[in-house]
Amino acid sequence: MKEAMVNFFGEYAALLVFLHVISAVVWIGGMIAVRVAVHPSLQGIDDPKLKLGKTLEIVGRLFNLVIPFIVILIVTATLMAVGLGFKGTDLYWLVHVKEVIWTVMAINFIYMYIRRRAAQKLFDAGNLAEAKAKVAPFPNLLLPINIVLGIGAIFAGVTLRGF
Repeated sequence: MKEAMVNFFGEYAALLVFLHVISAVVWIGGMIAVRVAVHPSLQGIDDPKLKLGKTLEIVGRLFNLVIPFIVILIVTATLMAVGLGFKGTDLYWLVHVKEVIWTVMAINFIYMYIRRRAAQKLFDAGNLAEAKAKVAPFPNLLLPINIVLGIGAIFAGVTLRGF
């Protein structure tokens, strides 16, 4: 299996690295765009129902967009870790650091995804207060955690690939 992964990576290295990088860019860039550009703009909406409805729609679209990129990121990371032969090198610890970072980010994403779906159901049922409470930690806690971790993972990836 390892030999097959090494051979596969050797044959498709540029494509795999591209898919890995573009997946990180879409996931992290999407979160940055929502947190820094979209969220502040939504604060100008006075109607609480409209504001919450738009928030749920935007976050839902972002989450649906990034799901395939998260999967691609995990698959390409595995292929790269094996294919580049980091095991036994001085940088192998950094591969594990990236694994931990992406795992924490994925768990945080799943947590937000579940809360957003629950908030959407509450919103659709007319329970705005509980729906708002479900998504309240997103902009100031959960998204920033993933943004910071993602930037750290990108830096670690650049370090692993060299300059």
